[in-house]
Amino acid sequence: MTAPWISDRILVTGSGGRLGSEIRRLFGARATAADLPELDLTDRESVRRVVSRCRPRLVINTAAYTHVDRAESEPDLCWEVNLRGVERLVEACRQAGAALVQISTDYVFDGRKRSAYLESDEPNPLSTYGRSKLEAERVAAELSNHLIVRTAGLFGPAGPASRGSFVETILRLAEGGKPIRVVSDRFASPTYTCDLARAIESLLRAGATGTYHVVNAGAATWHEMAVEILRLAGRQAVVAPVLCGDYPSAAARPRFSVLATRKYDQTPGRFPMPDWRTALAAYLAPGGRVQADDHV
Repeated sequence: MTAPWISDRILVTGSGGRLGSEIRRLFGARATAADLPELDLTDRESVRRVVSRCRPRLVINTAAYTHVDRAESEPDLCWEVNLRGVERLVEACRQAGAALVQISTDYVFDGRKRSAYLESDEPNPLSTYGRSKLEAERVAAELSNHLIVRTAGLFGPAGPASRGSFVETILRLAEGGKPIRVVSDRFASPTYTCDLARAIESLLRAGATGTYHVVNAGAATWHEMAVEILRLAGRQAVVAPVLCGDYPSAAARPRFSVLATRKYDQTPGRFPMPDWRTALAAYLAPGGRVQADDHV
């Protein structure tokens, strides 16, 4: 993959989501947006029709089934979207001669490591969602021109089809006046979608291929992030730390899924990813939380 791949004719799947809408905004007229109901990854003909019409040189796939807990009770749908959907995209990319960027997740790891995960570390997902995303990586890697970007803990301007993020949840709960219970023994890499989109662009300009970890610098527990959200937003609320074991969920999650970005940091011309606190402050600053569509 080389820089000309991003010169024109980019198809952004899942364009109504938080990351997809930001990528579409960043690439502007070069990008064609595609999302439900027009593009349905569970329907081979839908995928073939959209790709054939757009004739992309590059497909950036941000579409995914992301209901981590619900996936345990509806695994068929999770696998159909996250794996079979990518299989259909890869098939369509081959026919169109297009490259593929596949967005993946820190949930491909089991969290037993106590230092940041490298791209070379062995994945071992704990959940249906994590397993489906790992298998999707393997399918995407079958395409000669591919880039897999693992990321985590996304927050940023909402797209027209995005669900609420952790930031919005904490701000909403703070209005209730009751203590907010947040897990304090699960570590991750909070990531701002605006920074991530620019990082993906810089990887494409560098002609990067293979698998990269891309997150904002630093690491945090969800409790630490909740406290920082309220501080930056000037809100008053009690944030009570709880342990994972006291906060049961349908899906098992890694206790420590911090991603190392050493490989990304060595990429020529890379966009320098700020610390997660700096990124969060930018998002919560006046004007930072407008919907992605408002940028267009």
